[in-house]
Parts: sequence; C-alpha cells; structure tokens
Amino acid sequence: MIYIIDHKDSFTHNVVHQFSNFDRVECDNFDEINQYKINKAKVIVFSPGPGSPKDYPISSKIYKKYKRKKKIIGICLGFQQILHNENGKIIEQKNIYHGYQSKVKVINNCALFKKNRTFKVGRYNSLKLKEPFYAKNFEITMRCTTSNVAMAIENNIDKIYGFQFHPESFLTENGNLLIKKILST
Repeated sequence: MIYIIDHKDSFTHNVVHQFSNFDRVECDNFDEINQYKINKAKVIVFSPGPGSPKDYPISSKIYKKYKRKKKIIGICLGFQQILHNENGKIIEQKNIYHGYQSKVKVINNCALFKKNRTFKVGRYNSLKLKEPFYAKNFEITMRCTTSNVAMAIENNIDKIYGFQFHPESFLTENGNLLIKKILST
C-alpha cells in the first residue's frame, strides 16, 4: 500500500490517480494522519503543496520517524520537505515556474535513468534548493538544462526519492515510467 500525505494541494488528486496505477493508495491530509494506514504502508509520498517545508512540522516528524523504515517519495513541496529535513536550505527562485515545462538532464547514472538522458517535465514551483547541498547517501540526479537547478534527488541506501517537478503532470514526459521505476527499486 502507498500512503500519500496531502499538503492540501489541488495536484494531490492527480498524484493519487497516478500512484493508483501501481498499488492501492490511501491519502490523508498532513494534519489528519491515520497511524494504522501509515504503519501498514510500504511507501510514503509527500505531496505538493503551498508554502514552504517549515510550514509543515508534522510532515517533518513523519519523515524523521519513517526514514530508513519505508520508501519515501517527495514531489515538489515533498521534495523540498525531504531536503529541509536533511539540512538543505530552501530559498525563493528568481523566476516562478507555475505551469511551466522545463527540460531536465540526468547528470549521473542513477537508479532511474542513465546519465545524459534528457526529457521535459512540468514545474509548479517558486522555491529551490540552495547549493551546495551535502547529506549522507543523497545525490542530486537531475538538473534543469537552462538554470542548472536541482530537479531530482536519490538516496538508494535509504530508499528516498524526490522531484522538484511534477511526475503526475501532463507536461512531464515519462512520468508514469518514473514512478514505476521508483516503486520497483
């Protein structure tokens, strides 16, 4: 089972729909976590949402509690939530990318795609990771080809994956393939 934590975002319904192609999905608001469901889940997904990671201390507690115990996936705000909890700094970008398609490049061989592969992704964000960023077992695996902003992270030891872009968006090429590969790692 996949447990999606909704940060009260309009995209969460699309995330639920996408993940239901691969397994049974349960979804609750970040402030109404069902302990039975989250304990039963094999995968926890932190959804997109408004604001910044520091606005969601409950999600931070969940991340810290289940890190190394369950596979964790973060999308947009969820990506930022993971980085925030790994002592990354999340800052405002110069440009806002809401409903914007960007080209990303895989910058090293990773579990999901081979190095130098490029594809288009849908972005809905105004925040980004301030670099440099270092956290044990974490690697930035994709970057925007235009701005060089970090667009994906992987931690294959602890099974943690994050995307600044939206794999569920119609603007993202290979979104379903991306999720399928993560769930099968």
